[in-house]
Amino acid sequence: MTLQSKMKNNFILLLIVALSILIGYLLGNEKELLTISDTGGSRMNRLERLLTYIENDYVETINTDSLVGVVIEDILDRLDPHSVYIPSFERQMIVENMQGNFYGIGVSFFLVRDTVTIIRVIKDGPSEKAGLLAGDRILVANQDTLFQKKYSANKIMSILKGKPGTDVKLKLYRKSEDLIVDISLKRGKVPLQSVESHYMIDDSIGYIKINRFSQTTFNEFELATKNLMSEGMKKMILDLRDNPGGYLHSAKQISNVFLSKNQTIVITKTNKGEEERSVAKGDGVFQEGGLIILVNEQSASASEIVAGAVQDNDRGLIIGRRTFGKGLVQKQMPLGGGDAVRLTIAKYFTPSGRSIQKPYSNNNRKDYFEDLNNRFENGEMADEKKIPIIDSLAFKTPRGRTVYGGGGIIPDTYISNKNTKKEEWNDLILNSPLISNFVFNELDQNRKAFSKLKEVQLLDNKGSPILPSYQEFSNYCKTNGIDFKNGKQETLKAIRANLALQLFGENIFNRIRNQEDIFIDKAIKILDTL
Repeated sequence: MTLQSKMKNNFILLLIVALSILIGYLLGNEKELLTISDTGGSRMNRLERLLTYIENDYVETINTDSLVGVVIEDILDRLDPHSVYIPSFERQMIVENMQGNFYGIGVSFFLVRDTVTIIRVIKDGPSEKAGLLAGDRILVANQDTLFQKKYSANKIMSILKGKPGTDVKLKLYRKSEDLIVDISLKRGKVPLQSVESHYMIDDSIGYIKINRFSQTTFNEFELATKNLMSEGMKKMILDLRDNPGGYLHSAKQISNVFLSKNQTIVITKTNKGEEERSVAKGDGVFQEGGLIILVNEQSASASEIVAGAVQDNDRGLIIGRRTFGKGLVQKQMPLGGGDAVRLTIAKYFTPSGRSIQKPYSNNNRKDYFEDLNNRFENGEMADEKKIPIIDSLAFKTPRGRTVYGGGGIIPDTYISNKNTKKEEWNDLILNSPLISNFVFNELDQNRKAFSKLKEVQLLDNKGSPILPSYQEFSNYCKTNGIDFKNGKQETLKAIRANLALQLFGENIFNRIRNQEDIFIDKAIKILDTL
């Protein structure tokens, strides 16, 4: 068999496997896949013939492999908005993100004038142990020259990542000392923290932020919770803002921490009517004590499961804005060749029985994901009275509170966003790579002086002559063609936070960002009454 024939058969096999899985779920009846059409061939045979015709007889040469992806994506586009095709080149990155770790050298980097420049050395990673420093330029990794190559970030990561225990020889330029440095290290496990921050706000209130639900989230969360309890935490603020979700199992584990034995966490139902009710074991470490969960319009999926479980069991209060509204469960399935499909296999319902999945059209994903912009347009972000409420979707909690299904978790206490479009744009700038780049440039010009800064100087805003000014950032924006006019204090706080991130890590970064945060201030006031 020729190489071309083998490739052709592989392409066809991939298509057949993909369509078998997808059509089987779509039709809900595997026997239908074997149904013979009026032309005497199965659906799979007809598709196989079409690929063969295209490859052998079409007027132009076509890459049938690319057609496979197009066909798969087209089928998935006719399903729900969360069933997606994952090409092989994306799959590994997704797997690492959800595993909570990867194998590499453990640095965050920028490309500065085509040179790989380390922003931050990840704590407990191989690079920290080997003595790499923020500001180092990676010139060569093993035999690969990295500077002036115009490599993409993905290409660079593919060079730096690898099997655990494999050697990496780096040639660095250390700008702070004007030296060329040679360092050898072994690739190892690099943690990707999903619990990015936890600290005590006062003598009794602890704060924990989860940025996604990965395989390691529960262990990270339980450790953070126990640490804070040992410091005197009696009440908790759990921050799930901007958390897009992740593993259903992790959401169940986190919910179990708060709920009493046999209280319902979540209900899942398949298209065949199979129902599974998950209940708390009663062994959670924080079943008592005040609890508030912070959410916003970007809190989705697993975040909504935790918020729904706490709200429906009257275990705590939800503060913020209406959540995204994703009540569908996906399962990732291999297609072969490294490709995969993430297919919706069930719907989930909160303990009271409500679905929080917002409406969608099978052929209009664009409108579905633009729903968040529409919330600004229709006034909901500024006024909770504009939240669409359907009376027929009202449910009761055990204490008789009314909660609604139909599109996200509606918070018990609403925090309005009265920003104009210009103010919203300026806020996005303060949370964009632009300010990270600005801060890095400032650090890079005088790293020795900045290294003398103490956490307390940034946290308590005691000031230092070396801290960048509002005007310097404004000028930087103008240089980059951006019209920026935001409040001075908010901008200086963002600068301090990003300095803290690059110098000290996420925990101090979040402590600064949370200063005068209206969500947290409201949560503290409510917890003080409990």
